Amino acid sequence: MYAQILGNLTRQAKGFELLEQLQIEEFELLLKRDAQAISSLEFSIHELLRQLAVERDELKSVMQGTRILEYAGMLEEEQATQIKLQYALIDNGEQRCARQAEKNTSLSLSLLDKSHEVMNFLYDQVQPKQTDVYSAKGYMAKQRPQAAILNGRL
Repeated sequence: MYAQILGNLTRQAKGFELLEQLQIEEFELLLKRDAQAISSLEFSIHELLRQLAVERDELKSVMQGTRILEYAGMLEEEQATQIKLQYALIDNGEQRCARQAEKNTSLSLSLLDKSHEVMNFLYDQVQPKQTDVYSAKGYMAKQRPQAAILNGRL
């Protein structure tokens, strides 16, 4: 049972290391604005997160409600040290991944905002300008309003 738990914890720690590397790569691709590469990398990230969730579920079923540190307290000193080390590596990996995910999110949202601003600017540029002109009868021509919803009774 000890080997199974230690193996699970080791896989989780390695998984978080890989996740951090993938997130760093995603950040670099966001800076380059390579949407196609980002979307393919996202599939890898989601698959890795799914695998990490499966590992967690397997560990929970093996532990049967016992916490990892409680289990480590019941082991010999050398084995307990290895379990605590893997637990600390997982915790640090989770925190690093959360920070990197926050960076990626803020960058992608800022790029989205910028794209939205550019689209609004381009829309304003192609929209016809309203100019005051005289009609054929010599009066100031009435401007037609922009599209609007008409309300009324018949």
